[in-house]
Amino acid sequence: MPQPPTAPHTGRVIATLALAGVTAAVMQTLVTPLLADLPTLLHTSSSNSAWVVTATLLVAGVCVPISGRLGDMVGKRRMLLACAVPLIIGSVVCALSDGVVAMIVGRGLQGIGMGMIPLGIALLRDVVPAEKLSSSIALVSASMGIGGGIGLPLSAAVAQYADWRFLFWGAAALAAAVAGMILAFVPDVPAGAKGQRFDFVGALGLAVGLVCLLLAVSKGADWGWGSATTVALFAGAAVVLAAWGWFEWRTTDPLVDLRTTVRPRVLLTNLASVFIGFGMYASMLVVPQLLQYPEATGYGLGQSMLAAGLWMLPGGLMMMVVSPLGGRLTNARGPKVTLVCGAVVLAAGYGVALLLAGTAPGLMVAAMVINSGVALAYGAMPALIMGAVPLAETGAANGFNTLMRSLGTSTGAAVVGVVLARMTTTAGGFTFTSESGFRTGLLLGGALALVSAAVAALIPAPRAERPVPTGTQGPATETAGAAASA
Repeated sequence: MPQPPTAPHTGRVIATLALAGVTAAVMQTLVTPLLADLPTLLHTSSSNSAWVVTATLLVAGVCVPISGRLGDMVGKRRMLLACAVPLIIGSVVCALSDGVVAMIVGRGLQGIGMGMIPLGIALLRDVVPAEKLSSSIALVSASMGIGGGIGLPLSAAVAQYADWRFLFWGAAALAAAVAGMILAFVPDVPAGAKGQRFDFVGALGLAVGLVCLLLAVSKGADWGWGSATTVALFAGAAVVLAAWGWFEWRTTDPLVDLRTTVRPRVLLTNLASVFIGFGMYASMLVVPQLLQYPEATGYGLGQSMLAAGLWMLPGGLMMMVVSPLGGRLTNARGPKVTLVCGAVVLAAGYGVALLLAGTAPGLMVAAMVINSGVALAYGAMPALIMGAVPLAETGAANGFNTLMRSLGTSTGAAVVGVVLARMTTTAGGFTFTSESGFRTGLLLGGALALVSAAVAALIPAPRAERPVPTGTQGPATETAGAAASA
């Protein structure tokens, strides 16, 4: 196996992969400032325009684990470049679109590129020296939140003061720049699972099951949780995913090695990831709305979209500051301690939000604490996963962990959305979310963060490493020890 690159080249690799993660995250928040105007811009109904967001969610959910497995088989650098292509094309399609169908197609193409983040994290194990591995994993993992925190105010500013199409032209240019940096700076490391066959049946089964599940979760509130369509989708997801699990357990070279995912360290880390995802997304739904609600409600702060994004910007920047500290904590105490600390800090951030929700500076502080917890947790989860899986499965395992986080955020969006829609008050002939509704959403986020801390505390310690033949393992730390799986 090639030696890790020298220090100067390592810095370029880490910077490139972090920027790739930021770019993927920006794609997700890109349309947020446009949501209210999309029906007018695209000449369609509100229900149809909602698919602009849903399409990215569905495609990313399906493609992330598949791209991770392909990265193990054909090379992670090659798959990073493959993910950049639909990001560029999708952004151009969105920029040129005049109708909702073209916009949905473009957003779906952007969803294919979301695999950049788990691929980049998995590649770090192959190319970064042991002493830099934990901090680099933490930084690239936190890039998702950094991109969202920085991208929202930038998108709001462009949407408010320029043509909305510039958002997508800028996204295309950013994705093209990332592709160029990958070509220039990221080394081509031999694939760990080269020669294995691709599990097409498993990929199809996972795609069908996830589409049913994510559609039901994301559209259930609109269609009705008890409607025939929603119930049928949930039932279909249960049947298909159960059959998929049965097939994956018995096939050779599976898309996702379930024997690895049921190991306690991997299983509990993935379970904690679901709750962390829920806890993170609850604040992303509640805090911006509190900032933008009219002051006449008595609890809204009357900020514009741009002002709200600027109040939340320090939270995104905190992830950049805290992620290296998380890497140091992982080196000193192990990723389990870092994950527990991150979940506790996340829960504390919701406590700050409940106490200081009446002022914009108070919500800014709460967002900073919440995002600090997310940065710690997001940096620790890949370290735990990669310390418990063979080297040939790092891409697929990280893709599956990213999927678990996405399921958490999707569920959080659905549950908190129902709370905000049901707990309402009426004044002046208008019905809107009550103060108690927003507080309940914050309580839910904090409670699920504490649940994730409890789950993380149950993660067992790694077994002592067994000898590994020379040339079969990357940098030797807990985050890279393929033989230390539990």
